[in-house]
Amino acid sequence: MSTTVAITAADINKLRQATGAGMMDCRKALTETNGDFEAAIDWLRKQGQKVAAKRSDREAKEGVILAKTSADNKTGFIICSITDAAVANNVKSAEELSEVSVNGAKVADLINDKLASIGEKIGIVRFERIEAPYVASYIHGANRMGVLVGLNKETVEAGKDVAMQIAAMNPVAVDADSVPAEVVDRERAIVVETMKADPKMEGKPEEMINKIAEGKLNAFFKEQTLLAQPFVKDSGKSVGDYLKSVDGSLKVTEFKRVALG
Repeated sequence: MSTTVAITAADINKLRQATGAGMMDCRKALTETNGDFEAAIDWLRKQGQKVAAKRSDREAKEGVILAKTSADNKTGFIICSITDAAVANNVKSAEELSEVSVNGAKVADLINDKLASIGEKIGIVRFERIEAPYVASYIHGANRMGVLVGLNKETVEAGKDVAMQIAAMNPVAVDADSVPAEVVDRERAIVVETMKADPKMEGKPEEMINKIAEGKLNAFFKEQTLLAQPFVKDSGKSVGDYLKSVDGSLKVTEFKRVALG
């Protein structure tokens, strides 16, 4: 693909930071994908580079992550500012939070006033909210990462353990069934293209390639979905096994993870 976008040193460095790939590989990836950052990540993966799958928590760059639950632990919020206002008003979105009043002033106006005083862009760049019978929250690394995890019943210790697991291992979904279809399709396409580029697979029937690809997808689900991952506190069992050991009916309903950088 010929590029019509100028590839800058900053673009290359951003891709290097995100993937760990070499400078020349990053330049080539951005050139081949016309400067599309996420497509460049896929391009590197298709070349056999060990690059992590796309993650939605790449958006927030600087600031702080704040995670907080309501008093009854049934609703949790992750935002980059003003958690008390979010909890008190049970807001549903960043836009709704911007209209909430704090000490007589709208959150949006407080942000604008701060912007005027320091001359740097600030704002609520991420807002996540979950509801469940029990919500646990966890902050890691000097407010650089926040996690919310919803469970079907109250369990303080298990909630914290699972939240820490999510912070450490960054799963894409609770289990294989809850992985978004577009993520599965993306992973399958990358696996198939990588295999077809392998000289050892030359001349192999499509049916064989697809069968091997499904096996690799199962490995992806084991590594990247919460319940199948090895439990960080005891690698001899999966997170799913750990939950069963706490309570046979204990389930994770959903989770959110937001990280800076």
